[in-house]
Amino acid sequence: MEKPQTGLLSLHSAIFILGITALFSKFIALSALDITLLRSFFSFLAIALFIFYLKEPFILNTKKDYLTATILGILLATHWVSFFHAMQVSSVAVGVIALYTYPVITVFLEPLFHGERPHTKDIISAIIVFIGIYLIVPSLSFNNLTTQGVVWGVLSAFLFSLRNIIHGRYFSHYTARHALFYQSLVVVLALLPFAGTHLDQITQWQWGQLLMLGIFFTAVPHTLFAHSLRHLKAKTAGLIACLQVVYATLFSIILLDASLNNSIIIGGILVVSAAMYESFTMSKKI
Repeated sequence: MEKPQTGLLSLHSAIFILGITALFSKFIALSALDITLLRSFFSFLAIALFIFYLKEPFILNTKKDYLTATILGILLATHWVSFFHAMQVSSVAVGVIALYTYPVITVFLEPLFHGERPHTKDIISAIIVFIGIYLIVPSLSFNNLTTQGVVWGVLSAFLFSLRNIIHGRYFSHYTARHALFYQSLVVVLALLPFAGTHLDQITQWQWGQLLMLGIFFTAVPHTLFAHSLRHLKAKTAGLIACLQVVYATLFSIILLDASLNNSIIIGGILVVSAAMYESFTMSKKI
């Protein structure tokens, strides 16, 4: 299988799983910070065992790479905390939709790293994504929880976009598992001093949820996503990943009994259309 095809397959698999991941913000009765800390701990352990099983070295090539891994880990930590907090204060749909302003942010940020100008088709796709997201989000007031969810979600989007670009440009020479191993470790170390829940306060059911979240819904999809960035540009991955909006919305309807109005349907169609167009144009280049 050619590398671009491998990247697209990894990306689409990751986005489907991540569509379910968003629901854990409602399933687990802990703060966004504590959920992020513990999911990262289990993710770190799972990947460490896998690397050890493969008998691969843990050491990075240069000191600069350790600095890059630290920056990526801090960006990932703040992205996860702000994303889960956005969904906790508002809804899964609002949090995920706000997060998916990041393809728009990426289209304009990435050229700064590559010394390029945004392509016309990317700008058009980004505009369509933005319109779709705008239609899904209800009327905003800075005094309501929806506004808070959008603000936290957009902040998470910016951090996620920056992390993806830096990873793709400065850390893509490492395997996806090594990248997430170091980033998960940094997340744990960065958030541990701020943990607000004592371990003895966590129930067995919550431990099970956190274990599942950390391994299958964190280590697996983020490894796949990181792998895709070795073969795709961040803006391409960002626009295709808009499918997560649809997956998360559908899963929230099925499992959380969330409502779906006409604006969500129309906006979702626009978002998916832009994501599919980007995926199709990418496939034509293979």
